[in-house]
Amino acid sequence: MKKSLRRLSQLVVLSLAVAGGLVGTSTSAQAATVGTPSITYSGVSNPPTADKPQSKLWWNDGSWWANMWKTGSGWSIYRLDRGTATWVDTGGRSDSRGTTSSDTLWDGIHLYIASNVVTAGDSGAGQQALLYRYSYSAGTYTLDSGFPETISNNSSESLTIAQDSTDAIWATWTQASGTTSTVFVNSSLPGGTGWGEPFVVPGAADPNPMPDDLSAIVAFKGDEIGIMWTDQATGSAYWSTHTDGDDPRAASSWRHREAIRGSRLVDDHLNIKALQADASGRVYAVVKTGHSSASTNPDLPQEVLVVFKPGTGVFEQTTIARTGDCVTRPQIMLDTANNLVRAFHTAPSTSVSGCAFDGVAGSIYEKTASMDNPVFGTGRGTVVIEDANSANMNNVTSTKQSVNAATGIVVMSTDHVAKRYWFSDRSIGTPPAASFTATPTAGRAPLTVNFTDTSMGDTRSWAWDFGDGATATAQNPSHTYTAAGTYTATLTAANEAGSTSSTTTITVDPGATPSISGPADIVAAGPDGVLWNYPADGNGGLQPPVKIGAGWSGLKNGFVTDWNQDGVFDVIAQWKDGRMSYYQGVAAGGLAAGQTIGSGWSNFHVTVGRWRKADTYPSVVAYDAAGTLWHYPHTTGTIFGSRTKIGTGWNGLYLTMADYNRDSAQDILAKRSDGSLVLYRSTGAGSFQPGTRPVIGSGWNSINSITKLEGYQGPGSYGLMGRFTDGRLAYYPILNGTWGTRTMEGSGWGPYNIFR
Repeated sequence: MKKSLRRLSQLVVLSLAVAGGLVGTSTSAQAATVGTPSITYSGVSNPPTADKPQSKLWWNDGSWWANMWKTGSGWSIYRLDRGTATWVDTGGRSDSRGTTSSDTLWDGIHLYIASNVVTAGDSGAGQQALLYRYSYSAGTYTLDSGFPETISNNSSESLTIAQDSTDAIWATWTQASGTTSTVFVNSSLPGGTGWGEPFVVPGAADPNPMPDDLSAIVAFKGDEIGIMWTDQATGSAYWSTHTDGDDPRAASSWRHREAIRGSRLVDDHLNIKALQADASGRVYAVVKTGHSSASTNPDLPQEVLVVFKPGTGVFEQTTIARTGDCVTRPQIMLDTANNLVRAFHTAPSTSVSGCAFDGVAGSIYEKTASMDNPVFGTGRGTVVIEDANSANMNNVTSTKQSVNAATGIVVMSTDHVAKRYWFSDRSIGTPPAASFTATPTAGRAPLTVNFTDTSMGDTRSWAWDFGDGATATAQNPSHTYTAAGTYTATLTAANEAGSTSSTTTITVDPGATPSISGPADIVAAGPDGVLWNYPADGNGGLQPPVKIGAGWSGLKNGFVTDWNQDGVFDVIAQWKDGRMSYYQGVAAGGLAAGQTIGSGWSNFHVTVGRWRKADTYPSVVAYDAAGTLWHYPHTTGTIFGSRTKIGTGWNGLYLTMADYNRDSAQDILAKRSDGSLVLYRSTGAGSFQPGTRPVIGSGWNSINSITKLEGYQGPGSYGLMGRFTDGRLAYYPILNGTWGTRTMEGSGWGPYNIFR
């Protein structure tokens, strides 16, 4: 349809709207807001997401990118931050002329942006169409030396580019003059340099369509370039192809076909895509017809999908939408994850019933069909972009590339009345595979559990049911169980393709007692990282274990002590990565989240206790890789104070802080490699007593873990629990500087990391 006639019809409709409302339309339900608003713009003449054959978006390096018009700067490269749903200016610039439009192409190495001066009538000379080439590194696109290059010296309504297998860049456009136009093409040397003079498609039967007809170009089959253009005068869409490497200007290098022919079967709306990595070389094009300008029949084809199959050399057609749907400005995308053709177009807002005229702005809709057998459903499709407050969405655009589950699907449009970009970002493909971890999964009430999402795939929403009536929608929530019981925690992970669920069991034990009931309990981490407490029964035995934590696989050594002197036993953890952490015992059960109280401890041998009797809090005595023994006090109930050197030459000794003489001063019991156990008596004031160091035991080289226990055999009892290398436990009572009778306490403890 000629633009002059279309614009006249729009002016008539708009004038009638002033008098009393749009003819043939009425207000329906309130529209919803769908999609996401983005930046505003000014200083550009044409809607910056136009024109129909062009693509403004591309996918690279795990992100979506777009060539967007930035007020005051011109065309700029933006990246979509999916986490915040915002487009971020990356600083890349191309054309600053406000009369231009653009087409983008990413080839895996370079980004190409073609920029043409847009004309609504006759093409003007001296208005260059330019090609910009950028190299990419670490989130930045840098304009290559020697660019931009000149593609053409004339303005045009639209211009598109493609890259052939030799890396040459091709471009096509139509130049209008009077009552006709001419389909031009041009090509570069490999890499987009060395453009020749533009030329008319060689050998084409009808390279002179009407003034507002358009052409578009695509690379397909791995070694061919195809150009399609419309001619409304003949009702035809033409298709000309060229094999890579052949002389581009020789008529013998080109093959010509009619893709569509018939009365009013084409308009000037055209978008074309090739299925990437398709050996058969299928090409898909969407063409708008001209039926709506001459008929009130609502059932005539309004948008047609044309599929070219090089193996047969024929075109197949199917209807996307009909005249009663009032759709316009179509784009298609190829979804390889679901084998779908996705068609996008403008149609009146959902708040409007009827159709003022085909071409009216409103909202962006999507329809889909199988790529193998494309049959589209009835109607306009599903709304993907709509502003409830402004029914002026139009000119949808996206990428030349096929999309898949990794990319998701992003389309962009503009409200050229409000001068604002909008976009839709959705997942495609299969639903995510829900999974998560919970830490801890058992303990006494109140039990705080940290849930961490580990779902695979593109997850867009999280729905948690903690099993006790509470829910959450955060990705990684925490929840406190206040009552004893067994609960099933469920995560439902979802995207637009569907949802899946995963569950785990949380066991909350009753009672309001600490997880570590006293200094006679044995705490041990299993080989699977589960932390257990074995409560002492007070009569020289252990009760069944209680799980008090998980995630302790990285532990080097653990120590049980009342670190903050609040009457509840805590845990000090020395990790293999060198961290020292403090886990406060909770009076009602469980351990609080760990606090890092030091780093760089991986090469230290550590023992914990009240080294100085006058100190309020217990402390750490440890020797470093050089064998220097240090005292690390702490005076705040949490972190260390300044360390003090208390000895040298301690290499190779296994240290246990214990009151061997029962004089209220903590001594150091040192196990030597020969199996002797040596007593280093303390003054109780931070130093050792002078004199010889008596050997108080032998044969201890068969013991690889020593834990000090108080009250194990009843009130006032004191001793050491040792683990033999074969996994047996033995208890050694200490009786005011002498040993009592040893008792064997169990077996199978070899894999456990017993706290000291």
